[in-house]
Amino acid sequence: MSDFQVGGQAVIEGVMIRSETHVATAVRRADKTILVKTRPYVPLAKRVKVFSWPVLRGFVALFEMMGIGISSLNFSAETAGQDFDLQNGKEITETKSNTFLLILSVVFALGVGVAFFFFLPLWITSLFGVQKDALLFNLVAGGIRVTMFVTYAWILTLFKDFRRIFEYHGAEHKTIWAYEKKEEVTVENASKYTTLHPRCGTSFILIVALFAILVFAIADTIYQLYAGHPPQLFVRFGVHLALLPLVSGGSYELLKLSGRTRDNRITKFMIKPGLWLQLITTKEPSADQLEVAVVAVRASLSLPQNVEVRELADA
Repeated sequence: MSDFQVGGQAVIEGVMIRSETHVATAVRRADKTILVKTRPYVPLAKRVKVFSWPVLRGFVALFEMMGIGISSLNFSAETAGQDFDLQNGKEITETKSNTFLLILSVVFALGVGVAFFFFLPLWITSLFGVQKDALLFNLVAGGIRVTMFVTYAWILTLFKDFRRIFEYHGAEHKTIWAYEKKEEVTVENASKYTTLHPRCGTSFILIVALFAILVFAIADTIYQLYAGHPPQLFVRFGVHLALLPLVSGGSYELLKLSGRTRDNRITKFMIKPGLWLQLITTKEPSADQLEVAVVAVRASLSLPQNVEVRELADA
């Protein structure tokens, strides 16, 4: 198997899979047919040598996957919108993405995410009056951050539409397991595997939260030794924000390492919390959902399909 690992994400009524050569998004239409959109994909790390350096490659890959994920979600949303119009007797027209509005919405979402998951825990922790102890401060802030994320993910499971996305998330993991075990990627083979996977983005978020505690504690200690006092709230936030590339890149390397050494006893113990968290963000899929994930994996690997699909060329 290539060192490049297949990955992906769930989208609205479907799955996106990224291989070493292609990105494929497969979605289930309202008429039960499967629509798949495939396009060539060459990672930036393979095109620009400097972006293949450890840690830096993780930060670059994070933004690459974010862009691919948003594009795939947009495609699935447009498809779902067309199906909604069809079910309500409206004329179906091809829609085009408004790139400017999409970029604005992404920037806004990132801003809200940074404020909610990074600034708010710092502000709450500062109210506890533990600023002088850098490690304790970041342990408390990290604990708040993880608690907020777990609560947020659990609340999403209460909504039917999000639960279906979590089922497609489980389907994605099962089909990737079949591929990684060097079996033919079929519904039958994929169905016997677990919905939990050590390289999942959910595990990545948890690794980021835990690794950030160490990095931020060291940074706060250095600041305190240099300045003679603990950083103020907004200074601390600015320093932590500036260190996010290091935190995300380092977490990416840890995630890749856990994937390569997942059979190691120590690694199995270390990845348990991430797998437990996936009990919230993945659910057991139906055979129909697994079929969509299988189509996405096979399309990304340029394998012939074993079911009838409608292929859509990338515009």
